[in-house]
Amino acid sequence: MLVVMHSHASPEQIERVVAAIRQMNLAPHPMPGATRTAIGITGNLSAVDPNSLEVLPGVLELIRVTKPYKLASREMHAADTYVKSPQTVIGPKTFTIIAGPCSVENEEMILRTAEFLRENGVRLLRAGAFKPRSSPYSFQGMGQEGLDILARVRERTGVGVVTELMDTDNADAVEQAADIIQIGTRNMQNFSLLKRVSLAAKPVLLKRGLAATLEEWLMAAEYVMAGGNYNVVLCERGVRTFSDHSRNTLDLSVIPPVKQLSHLPILVDPSHGTGKRDYVPAMARAALAAGADGLLIEIHPNPDRAMSDGAQSLDFLAFKDLLVSLRRLAEPLGREIN
Repeated sequence: MLVVMHSHASPEQIERVVAAIRQMNLAPHPMPGATRTAIGITGNLSAVDPNSLEVLPGVLELIRVTKPYKLASREMHAADTYVKSPQTVIGPKTFTIIAGPCSVENEEMILRTAEFLRENGVRLLRAGAFKPRSSPYSFQGMGQEGLDILARVRERTGVGVVTELMDTDNADAVEQAADIIQIGTRNMQNFSLLKRVSLAAKPVLLKRGLAATLEEWLMAAEYVMAGGNYNVVLCERGVRTFSDHSRNTLDLSVIPPVKQLSHLPILVDPSHGTGKRDYVPAMARAALAAGADGLLIEIHPNPDRAMSDGAQSLDFLAFKDLLVSLRRLAEPLGREIN
């Protein structure tokens, strides 16, 4: 249910509606807009009696939300959401680039990458301190030492940090080090982890599961938003199909439905989506053309010596060439690369 207030509704009237919703043992979610405030209602297992709310001063109308994902739905929040970090804004009319190596390997490499990104107008660095790997014998990341490196590099360069949280035990440390907390593919339906980041003061980048439907993906976002963290960015990173020509099947066809059904911004990860660096630039440009709000992309100073995912990482020269082509494409589309 969505309570739409009159444009002239006072703060006291809005608070009275919020209090009335709480008295019904439901959760109110005030959403100030450009001209009026709406208040979403979650927690109800059956229909909400409209009579108890529509008579309150300042209430314009009540709208029933039919989607199971209430807060992530465009029915409840018609305007596109802008997600802000200290370095940039992710949302409409922009195309945000988040780039960096799969893993934190050492401080010199991370610093070199961050300085390269800054020189080329990219404001967010991606790198994993904790790495979920298919094999227990593969490099698992540097852990807390990796987080410390990311924090120091951010302090020196001003480039923001996007890094993955794998479990609730490390939530406080990751939240402190990150500007945006990434929830990886394997944890999209780790509900205890989603509930934890719903309490975080940082935006959440939510990757799509390997075989997740769009509704399952948006329901995962709902977990984060239901706990009070409305700063969620979706990330399409490819799904598992019968195809064997690439690591995954990058589902760019999901972008228009996401835009139609949800107000949340969506990024695309062409590195994991293809698994082959030769395919990454074409799919990155296709993501921009399809309406995505940005890219999560893997780059490395020397991909052939990377400790993880080198085969899908671009070197610095290839990344610079990609940026040039993206900027050329963005201009006629009315988008700004940031």
